[in-house]
Amino acid sequence: MFILTKIADLVQIKPGDFEKPSNIAIEDSINAKYSNRVIQKIGLCICMYDLLWASEGLIGHGTGMVNVNVEFRMIVFRPFKGETIFGRISHADEGGIQIRTDFFEDIYVDYKELPENTLYDRNEKAWTWAYDPDSDPMYYDKNEMVRFQVADESWQDQTPDSTEQEAVDKAKRLSPYIIKGSMIKEGLGVCLWWE
Repeated sequence: MFILTKIADLVQIKPGDFEKPSNIAIEDSINAKYSNRVIQKIGLCICMYDLLWASEGLIGHGTGMVNVNVEFRMIVFRPFKGETIFGRISHADEGGIQIRTDFFEDIYVDYKELPENTLYDRNEKAWTWAYDPDSDPMYYDKNEMVRFQVADESWQDQTPDSTEQEAVDKAKRLSPYIIKGSMIKEGLGVCLWWE
C-alpha cells in the first residue's frame, strides 16, 4: 500500500526558517512542497521519510531564500493490483460505489465489479446484494466499512490543453489519480457481512 520513492529536487528555504536547524528547515520545505500531492505514475505523497543528501545552500538574489539541492525518500500511497484494502462508502449511484480512506477519496467500484445479484435501490440510493433469494437483501450503506480489492489505477494529466479559463477549470476538476476496485470475490464487500 505504501512505497518509498527516491526524489532529487531543488528546495527553497525562506529567511523565516533560518533559525531552525538546517535538516528541520529542509524537511519542512520538502513536506510543504510534496505532502498531499500526486506525482504522475508514482502515487500520492504522504511525507518525507529521510534525507539522503543535501548540498550547501546558495542564497538567491533579491529574495533572500536559500536554494538547496536535495535527495530524499518519500512515503507514497500506491497500492498494488490485487491488494485488499479497507475503506468507507462515501457515495453510491447507478454507475457504482465511491469509497474513501482516511486520506484518499478517489476510489471507485464499478457496478460490474459487484457480486452477482446486486441491484441498485433508487429509493435508498444504495446498492443491495441478495445472497440468498429467500432472505432480505443486504445493503451497501453510506459510511459502512468495506473491504475491496484494487483492480486497476488510472492517471489524469492535469496540465490544461490551452490557457483559456475553461481548459484550466476542466483540468482542476479531473482527479490526478484514481483507484478502481472490485468487490466480486468472496470476503469482499461490507465487513459486517463476513464477521
